[in-house]
Amino acid sequence: MARRLQVLLDEAEYLEIRQAAEGAGLSVAQWVRQTLRTARRAETEKVSGKLRAVADAVVHDFPTGEIEEMLGNIEAVRPLT
Repeated sequence: MARRLQVLLDEAEYLEIRQAAEGAGLSVAQWVRQTLRTARRAETEKVSGKLRAVADAVVHDFPTGEIEEMLGNIEAVRPLT
């Protein structure tokens, strides 16, 4: 079932969207739907990428410890500049 979404825009925003839609050969409604789908896909891919990174990281045996101790270890081996 299709649902209606009402979005209020100021005149300048609407004109920019209308110009973008005309440039793409689409109606404003088609352009908005397409743009929302693209944004939704991008957000899903961003979350999926983060989950993949976490899954990849947990298979490794990295050293862990208290943050203060780890920062101290880093500073101890950092070359002086």
